[in-house]
Amino acid sequence: MEGLLSPTHLVFILLIVLILFGPGKLPELGKGLGKGIREFKDAMRGGMDGSSDKKAEEDRKPVDDKKS
Repeated sequence: MEGLLSPTHLVFILLIVLILFGPGKLPELGKGLGKGIREFKDAMRGGMDGSSDKKAEEDRKPVDDKKS
């Protein structure tokens, strides 16, 4: 199978990433990558229907601290 994303190429890429960042840094790297992708998708959806403006307003609303 020819191409950039053949299984052999993916194994070599993953091996190089493991050597560069080490096993301790990989979960942190994956978490950051996942968060970035999620934010990108939310921004794309928000641009289409305008829901990102509503979400931003909800985030800015103060939370009432009720004392029991």
